[in-house]
Amino acid sequence: MQALNIKKGASSQSAYDLRDPYSDVIETHTLAVLVDNESGVLARVIGLFSGRGYNIESLTVAEVDHKGHLSRITVVTRGTPQVIEQIKAQLERMVPVHEVHDLTVEGPAVQRELALFKVVGTGEHRVEALRLADIFRASVVDSTLESFVFEITGTAEKIDAFSELMRPLGLREMARTGVAALSRGA
Repeated sequence: MQALNIKKGASSQSAYDLRDPYSDVIETHTLAVLVDNESGVLARVIGLFSGRGYNIESLTVAEVDHKGHLSRITVVTRGTPQVIEQIKAQLERMVPVHEVHDLTVEGPAVQRELALFKVVGTGEHRVEALRLADIFRASVVDSTLESFVFEITGTAEKIDAFSELMRPLGLREMARTGVAALSRGA
């Protein structure tokens, strides 16, 4: 009888999740944190990261329940499985925190980011910028004789790719919202 060929850590959703929680592998995780919408809460949550030397790659915050005064903080961070578990445990112990969800582990999730790009150019560069924007489904939200402002929504990888293609065409400024994410399904 031949042994099962299960790749270690292949899927966090698998019943055969063999990832070592004490491994040195750095993973990227998206955390959704439901908190009270009151002053100082964001500073306390972010202070947990900075006080322990954890990096935040993306951060978005918005009120999601006006009557219940609740906000949702979406944080993308990197660390070993042990560090991620420690972050989640420390967040869950905070008083203004109601729920902590690790969207990376809980199953499939939809992640999107919005970005604005100002591209300055004339002639062929201008035509090429419009052509690439059409390919990436970016919208022109402002136009002058010398520049365009493009709006694009998608994954962080899509926005990074668009950015790299626009640099040689006259990319001057860029603003990104950070990742917004929801788990898929019911």
